[in-house]
Amino acid sequence: MPKDFYYVYVLQSLKDHKLYIGYTGNLDERLKAHNAGQNISTVNRRPLKLIFFEGFLAPDEAKRREQYFKTTKGKVALRTILKETLESM
Repeated sequence: MPKDFYYVYVLQSLKDHKLYIGYTGNLDERLKAHNAGQNISTVNRRPLKLIFFEGFLAPDEAKRREQYFKTTKGKVALRTILKETLESM
């Protein structure tokens, strides 16, 4: 992953199949931290699988997209984007 990008990402718990939405400047390290139990929001939902990400040049753009995906309308849009992925799990 390029280091000069900021990412909004979606993880799916392999334990309860729920989704977690976040943003970061280092996707690889963030995924490792989640699966190592270093995030209180996902510590009891491990293991987690990365199922979606988008890259942005500006951190504010990634944060804005994360906030959108956490709205009701954004959740509907995200589930539409990930329809086949979610059905296969």
